[in-house]
Amino acid sequence: MLYDTYEMQRSLLAGASTLANIGAGWMQNPANPFSYSSMGPIVASALDVFAHASAPRGKPEFGLESTVVDGRMVAVHEEIVVRRPFGQLKHFRREGVEDAPRLLIVAPMSGHYATLLRGTVERMLPSHDVFITDWRDAKLVPLSEGSFDLDDYIDYLVAFLEHIGPGAHMLAVCQPSVPCYAAVALMSEDKHPARPRTLTMMGGPIDTREAPTAVNTLATQRPHSWFEHNVIATVPYSYPGAGRHVYPGFLQLAGFMTMNLGSHLTSHWEMFKHLVQGDGESADGTKKFYEEYRSVCDMTAEFYLQTIDVVFQNHLLPKGEMTHRGRKVDPAAITDVAILAIEGERDDISGIGQTRAALEISTALPDAMKHYYLAERVGHYGIFNGSKWRERIAPVVEEWIAAHNG
Repeated sequence: MLYDTYEMQRSLLAGASTLANIGAGWMQNPANPFSYSSMGPIVASALDVFAHASAPRGKPEFGLESTVVDGRMVAVHEEIVVRRPFGQLKHFRREGVEDAPRLLIVAPMSGHYATLLRGTVERMLPSHDVFITDWRDAKLVPLSEGSFDLDDYIDYLVAFLEHIGPGAHMLAVCQPSVPCYAAVALMSEDKHPARPRTLTMMGGPIDTREAPTAVNTLATQRPHSWFEHNVIATVPYSYPGAGRHVYPGFLQLAGFMTMNLGSHLTSHWEMFKHLVQGDGESADGTKKFYEEYRSVCDMTAEFYLQTIDVVFQNHLLPKGEMTHRGRKVDPAAITDVAILAIEGERDDISGIGQTRAALEISTALPDAMKHYYLAERVGHYGIFNGSKWRERIAPVVEEWIAAHNG
C-alpha cells in the first residue's frame, strides 16, 4: 500500500511539474507582456523551482568521456565487464593508456546510484585504471533472480576483484566499508591471489558505537521488528520486480532530507533568488546537485534488514562476531593489505572514530600498513565529492596507493 500511494503521488507531481515548467517558459517569453513586469521573473522563478523539485528522475549517466593523462587529453570508454542480477562491474577504459594502478571503487548501496560518485571517479581517472560497482535498482530485478543480502554483496565484491585480477586496490565509500572489510578478511585468510593491495575506507560505519549520529540512533532506538513492519514495501506490478520486498529509495531520500531540512530549504531559497536575479549559472549548480541527490533506487529487504542487524544494532564486525555464510570474519586474518581510514570532521552520517575502528580491530596488520586521515571542516558528502575531495583527500588516497602498489 505504501508503494502504491507513493506511485500515485509521483504521477500527480510529474504532471504538475510539466505544467509548472510550461508556465515558467511562458512567463519568460518575450511575447508575454507580463514577463516585463516586476512580478514576472518572481512567478517564473517560483514555477521553475517547483518544476525541478517535483520532476520524476531515472538513473543518471556518468558522462565521463575524457580525462587528462600526463598533460594530454585521452578518450574514456565506459564498459560493463561483469553482469550480475543485482549489480554490474563498470570499467572506465582510458584509450591508449596502460600500466596504471587498478582501482575498484565500491559505491554504496544506500538508496542512490553509483553516479553519486561521479566526482570520485573523475578525480581518480587521470592516474588510475578505474572500475566501479554499479548496483541495480531492486524494483527492476524480477523475483525469478532470487534474493540479495549482505552475504551476496560480499560474494559480488570477491567476484569483481577476481575479474580485475591480482594487485588491484579497493576504495569503499560509506556503507560498503563493512562488506569490503569482510571481503578482504575472508580473502586474506584464504590467501586469495586477487585480494587487494590496499583498502581505503571513507566515512564508513565500521563501529557505529563510536560517536553515534542521528542515523545510528534511529537504528538502535527501535527493535528489528519495527523496521520489518514499517519501512519494507512491496514493489507494484508496473515494475519488472513486482512482488519483491524492498526498502524504497524514496524513504531513504525522505530520511536524508529530513536530517538536514533547513539546509535543503535554504539551498532552494538561494536557487530561487539566483533565478530571479538572472544568475542562471549559480542556479544550475544547485539544480545539478539535486538532480543526482533526488535520483534514488530501492534496496532488497533482506539486504537492508541484515545490514541494520549486523552493522547498526549488533556491531558484529568490531566485536569479532560477524559471519559470512556461517564462516567467521576474522579481522586478524588481514596481514598484508594496507588499510587507509578517512573521516570527515563534520560528518553527520558516520561519526568520528567509526571508520578509524577498522585500524584498531586489524590487530595482525603492521602499523606501517595502517594510516588514518581526518579531513578538517569536511562533511559526509565532501569526503568523496567537491573541491575538498579533489584537493585535499584524493592526494592522500593516491599517495597511499602508490606507496603500496608493489
